[in-house]
Amino acid sequence: MAKIKRGDMVKVIAGKDKDKEGKVLRVDTKNHKVLVEGINVVKKHTKPNAANQAGGIVSTEAYIDVSNVMYLKDGKATRIGFEVKDGKKVRVAKATGEVID
Repeated sequence: MAKIKRGDMVKVIAGKDKDKEGKVLRVDTKNHKVLVEGINVVKKHTKPNAANQAGGIVSTEAYIDVSNVMYLKDGKATRIGFEVKDGKKVRVAKATGEVID
């Protein structure tokens, strides 16, 4: 089970976008990477196609390593742990001890 999931708000703790915050759009569990909205924006050259008639240079988000982001709970970055509550495994914020989901 991954500690960071799609839809989580995260804070970047390392790299060129350090201290920026955003929502997780996708999680690549196999390669331990996440795609965060507005973070690690790169320019890609695209050929003309049916969807984009002109082609050209397009800005898009690129994946960053999951170790470079931290979960945000009430605006504060926190680590995540797991506990079993009522027979279900749930994520818990280490800083406050609150159940996340």
